[in-house]
Amino acid sequence: MVRKHNITAWVLFLFCILFVGCKEKQSADISQTEVTKSSIVYALGFTIQKLKDYTVLEVTQPWVGAKTYYKYALVPKEKLAAMSFPKGEYDAIVGTPVEKIVVTSTTHIAAIEALGELKTLVGFPDTDYISSPDARKLVDEGQIKDLGMNETINTEMVLLLNPDLIIGFSINEDNNSYDIIKRAGMPIIYNGDWVEQTPLGKAEWIKFFAPFFQKEAEAGSIFKKIETDYLEAKELAQKAAKKPTVITGGLYKDVWYVAGGKSWMAQFIEDANANYLWADTPETGSIGLSLESVLEKGQQANFWFNPSAETSYTDLENVNPHHRQFVAFTNKKIYSNAMEKGAKGGLIFYEQAPQRPDIVLKDFIAILHPELLPNHQLRFIKPLQ
Repeated sequence: MVRKHNITAWVLFLFCILFVGCKEKQSADISQTEVTKSSIVYALGFTIQKLKDYTVLEVTQPWVGAKTYYKYALVPKEKLAAMSFPKGEYDAIVGTPVEKIVVTSTTHIAAIEALGELKTLVGFPDTDYISSPDARKLVDEGQIKDLGMNETINTEMVLLLNPDLIIGFSINEDNNSYDIIKRAGMPIIYNGDWVEQTPLGKAEWIKFFAPFFQKEAEAGSIFKKIETDYLEAKELAQKAAKKPTVITGGLYKDVWYVAGGKSWMAQFIEDANANYLWADTPETGSIGLSLESVLEKGQQANFWFNPSAETSYTDLENVNPHHRQFVAFTNKKIYSNAMEKGAKGGLIFYEQAPQRPDIVLKDFIAILHPELLPNHQLRFIKPLQ
């Protein structure tokens, strides 16, 4: 009798699967057979898995020193109603393609613009930082709303805008504004592109944005062109007859901050075939030094890049007359990434350069080895006035 009951139960189970299951929500199983990983080559902070019915996005480095990672399910809208997920399996579930989005860093704007999706942007904290002419036009027209400061984002305005998601920028997991938005049921997706320390690693984050718009192929094509141009420029730099010496940074109050040897900026200098004087340091960020120690090591350096916010030799001398002791000052070989600003004063370099490392590298090569790129027009890094 027990065996007959078991057989009957199995028949009913199969009947439910074949004839009733179509009326129930489909359970989203990560073991779906059709799984492909995107070709993330340089970026270390995120991974993407393309499953049969949806995409899994994991952010493993949302900020420096993060001990937790975030996992998101991106589901085509036509499939969303039929999908169900175990509670707590994902930090957010997003229907794609998204139609309204809030981002919190200007680097996000550059990636979205490259994908042709600026029209979806409805809010940004402190819009004065935005430099993109097309994005500024949308700000002026009222399409992109100002949401206050990132640390204290205007949650009421965000709720009023009712975006499909918010791409969040944070230095740690403590963000009360984001917690309020989450409790309202809006997805917060953390982005850690700023944590990456290689030029191509930062640029590859365009692939992070692509699945939200169902534009993975476009992102792959855009990045492939950037990668090819960057590597070709790097190879060209190796043909230089000389390897000039370089210092970076400048004084802030009484501390001179130079780029660490494992930083994004140091990688550009190395790939441009120059001798960065702090290349052997392990820091990925900046290093605080005294003016005296920088003079001792870098007084004779051939080039000096990014001297804080000063954009002219007069300003640099007024800040501290000891700047005149550097050979790069005497020879007028100081270049800055702060020369070009947007309509409201935002630095174009910090918005657009992470998305276009190929152009940044060519700027460096044209400055350090002008014979290799004689026709290159400097875009991001330009001489002091």
